[in-house]
Amino acid sequence: MELGNWCSSALLRCVKSHLGRCGRAHLLLLAATASGPALLLAPGVTPAAETAAEGTDSGTVAEVIVTATRREERLLDVPVSASALSGESLEALGSSGQDIRQLAFAVPSLNIESSNGRTFPRFYIRGYGNTDFHSFASQPVSLVYDDVVQENPALKGFPVFDQADVEVLRGPQGTLFGRNTPAGVVKLESAKPVIGQSSGFASVSDGTYNTANFTGVINVPINDQLAFRASTQGQHRDDWVKDNINHTKLEGYDDWGARLQLLYKPSDDLSALFNVHGRVLNGSARLFRANIIQLGSNKLVAGFDPAQFFADGYNGQSYSSIGANVHVTWNLPNVSLQSITGYESILHYSTIGDIDGGYGPGVFSGSPEPSGPGFIPFFVETGGGIVDHYQLSQELRAVSRLEGPLQGQAGIFVFDEDVKALANDYDRFGFTVTDTTISRQKNNAEAVFGSVEYTFLPQLKVRAGVRYTKDHKTFSVPYAQTAGGTPLPLTGPLSKSADASNVSWDVSPTWQVQPDVNLYARIATGFRAPSFLDPTGTQGIQVARSEKNISYETGIKAELFDRRARVAFDVFYYDVSDQQLTAVGGSSNQNTLVNAAHTKGKGAELDFEVHPAPNLVVNLSGSFNQTRIEDKKLAVSTCFNWGPAIHCNITNPPYGAGPTLIDGNPLPQAARWTADLSLRYSVPLGPGSEVYLYTDWSYRSEVNFFLYEAKEFVGPPLAQGGVRVGYTWSDRKYEVAAFCRNCTNQIRVNGAIDFENATGFINDPRIVGGQVSVKF
Repeated sequence: MELGNWCSSALLRCVKSHLGRCGRAHLLLLAATASGPALLLAPGVTPAAETAAEGTDSGTVAEVIVTATRREERLLDVPVSASALSGESLEALGSSGQDIRQLAFAVPSLNIESSNGRTFPRFYIRGYGNTDFHSFASQPVSLVYDDVVQENPALKGFPVFDQADVEVLRGPQGTLFGRNTPAGVVKLESAKPVIGQSSGFASVSDGTYNTANFTGVINVPINDQLAFRASTQGQHRDDWVKDNINHTKLEGYDDWGARLQLLYKPSDDLSALFNVHGRVLNGSARLFRANIIQLGSNKLVAGFDPAQFFADGYNGQSYSSIGANVHVTWNLPNVSLQSITGYESILHYSTIGDIDGGYGPGVFSGSPEPSGPGFIPFFVETGGGIVDHYQLSQELRAVSRLEGPLQGQAGIFVFDEDVKALANDYDRFGFTVTDTTISRQKNNAEAVFGSVEYTFLPQLKVRAGVRYTKDHKTFSVPYAQTAGGTPLPLTGPLSKSADASNVSWDVSPTWQVQPDVNLYARIATGFRAPSFLDPTGTQGIQVARSEKNISYETGIKAELFDRRARVAFDVFYYDVSDQQLTAVGGSSNQNTLVNAAHTKGKGAELDFEVHPAPNLVVNLSGSFNQTRIEDKKLAVSTCFNWGPAIHCNITNPPYGAGPTLIDGNPLPQAARWTADLSLRYSVPLGPGSEVYLYTDWSYRSEVNFFLYEAKEFVGPPLAQGGVRVGYTWSDRKYEVAAFCRNCTNQIRVNGAIDFENATGFINDPRIVGGQVSVKF
């Protein structure tokens, strides 16, 4: 399908048949996308960071400025284990239609996965995260987009485009960031409007399975006090997996995001930035594939074909959201006053999947109709989503601008959220609802915080921060009935509440050994408020207790060899008390919220960049993470064995005649080893033109999918690489490139459902394509 025709027809379909339902989000996207022709006629934008190319030219590492401490600082001077991505590395990762999960292939100790496809990503830092896939799931890793926390996991899938940078801060960050940051923060910062500069950028790519991407940016100065910036990204992939039972195709998507920004800066001391953004997604739900894992191992079955699928149910997904924020900064002589107001709303979210991964009524139904592929114990078709949601946050902050050794900041944070979600069960074919449960969660929280930094000696400074948080949640089930109106037999009261408060703190001394060599240490604590889980069957509303942790870290950051290299290395240890975990398993495959007495993690991280020769840049990073659940009495249900011939191979000891003990197990999705390598080499062809090669490769060791261990449910090691060859000219105004992602086409199971028939889902296949970009 030609990209231009696809864009036009998609817009026309929305205008004709969806305008009433699309509402605010579609109108926003239409407004931004309609500027597409203007993007090709307007003067261009230099993408957020061209540090890789500039560094290649200069032969020295580019200075990296981050806002990890809510003020601009050199990454070298920030006493936190952190990584920053920008420019060409981000562009290469996203060239094959990838979503935010791509970041896991470039940052030490970061993993991002999803059983819901392009929505609902789950984040893990240093192995510390949460596998909960319900609409109210909370996570210990916080995603902060343009200084606004994205609390609901469905919000965290917002597309990554037109970015100034992406910062990943490892370890607790509770004294500076809004919510639930005991594991760390993934912080995305959009490129901002520029006053006095007319510019623009457009990029179009296409690849295997018609994996098409369009990105457009325009920056328009209105006068000497106002500037406007519009950016949009559209991603498309054709349905490429054949459903041999329904005779349809799946795994395609149309995913559009847009952002409109207006900057008002009447003076050097006062500025206001207005941001409106939205997303619309339609496509397939994640494909669960029955009997694709060899029993007794974690290998794919012989002859497995990713392009073939066998299911008799429906698989689909749709999502739309809109948000807005206002940043106001007023610089006084001794203090900077900052206000950050954020609003996010999920307008619609629905995902429906044939969870059993096969066809037929199942072997225990008594029906003579065949089922398959392989052993299908029963049919399961479920759906879930969000029917109403809003999130409102307000942050007020005062940051010192004093001369002298003492610096500090203090502020307040207020958060309010209301989420109403539904869960449906369907008939075997996924077209008729058999029962519906609607649940609602309200959450409000307040916090006060402050931090100071004091320079005791020219070589020694110490930072310390403290935060007090109060959190209140209520959870209720206003509706739970069959399609015929019969109430579902749920257990216990259908309304609960939980309150929690906490004081968290951190201390970070830094010793400057040399002008470009810093040693630092950090002790920090984190906190996560209680979580709820929907009632199912004999389980009422479940509540997990508050979770707390303490983290110890020490490291070195340096620029070496006359700034031809940069290195950051750290070692860490953390201890989580009462970690909230989600257990899945048992004969009814129900989810259960549990608290582990302790979870401990230790490891090391490395970021290294070097320019060993003219026009050559090499980046090497990696991590070692060892996690361990320590709770001698904690036992969970496992994969239920329906018969003597076919069974899962559990490797943990049983707890009596029932569940399985998990003491000593690693955390789910916690890879012990990760490694990332990227290389850029260019050959100048004349003034302002060059040919370049960019390649990046990543590796992660095996991961456990669940709290218990089984031979089938250990994700095998995954190694993926990308290659990009391009030509730029006219001072990088124009560029053509060819690329591939997952070039070796390595297919691995990267998630599972713990049915006895070893149901799993896989990573993306190889994508090969080309790209054309223009800046003016």
